[in-house]
Amino acid sequence: MKLICFGVRKIEKEFFINLNKFGYELTLVEELLNDNNIHLIKDHKAIMLRANCPANKVNLKIFKEYGIEYILTRTVGYDHIDLKAAKEMSFKVARVPTYSPNAIAELVVTLAMNLIRKGAYVVNRTKNKNFTVNEFMFSREIRNLTIGIIGTGKIGLTTAKLFKGLGSNVIAYDIFENKDAKDILKYVTMDELIKTSDIISLHCPYIKGVNDNLISDDLINNAKENIVIINTARGELQDIEAIIRGLENNKIGGYATDVFSNEKDFFFKDMSEKNIDKNIEKLLDFYPKVLITPHIGSYTDEALTNMIETSYNNLEEFLKTGVCENQL
Repeated sequence: MKLICFGVRKIEKEFFINLNKFGYELTLVEELLNDNNIHLIKDHKAIMLRANCPANKVNLKIFKEYGIEYILTRTVGYDHIDLKAAKEMSFKVARVPTYSPNAIAELVVTLAMNLIRKGAYVVNRTKNKNFTVNEFMFSREIRNLTIGIIGTGKIGLTTAKLFKGLGSNVIAYDIFENKDAKDILKYVTMDELIKTSDIISLHCPYIKGVNDNLISDDLINNAKENIVIINTARGELQDIEAIIRGLENNKIGGYATDVFSNEKDFFFKDMSEKNIDKNIEKLLDFYPKVLITPHIGSYTDEALTNMIETSYNNLEEFLKTGVCENQL
């Protein structure tokens, strides 16, 4: 079985090779799938994608022409795949429903601590041999803060446990309360969470037409002064213009995000000498109150291992039974 995998970074290649227990004939492509390299799929039966590899109707037709039968995405989300068209063309499609929740949770705590303790700001100053201490460096202690978790699935619950371990008071909102979470946190209404949290962290799925722009003017205006907001979930959950307004009027004390709804336009690219979305430019200007990471939440050894192993297993299930537990 010839399997081509796109978006395989250099550091990831060893994982793909060492975890290949089924003996697939691998083609590992460092670039994300694009119009210039799509021809590389020729003579392969299966393809593995990342989130920014478009499996739209146009590309699916090319997949079909080149003989691809199986489409694997090593991601939880699958918005980059036109499932309706894929079904019409009889592709077998599968995803990775879960991977190490600690990967995301640890990033959240890292971003939160950097915003609260002004870590990035201070290190940048000392890097430039400025060892003075100013008022901006004065900070609160995380154990004295209330952390509001929106969404208490595996990632949200793991994040709650980490903050609880640091001594924080943890509250949460979820339509479906997790019984395993009640020893760690207290469930409250969304309104109470917004009004009483010092830090709000998003861990809910994006449901189109239901929670678009969850981080909105209303949420920001009803939150505590100096609120810190962190989004490592989905870009569609945030209204960037509302966040900019909140930063401009000092309602938001800190903001961090690992995701954007239009991230494919600039994430994983060197944009230092290029124009970028004007709202992203505005956000960058608010550094160090704003910290942006380029969708690296799952960029850990454990998460990568989980994604590759599950994807390989998905393909093997398809080959042996014609169906897959994680089929879309």
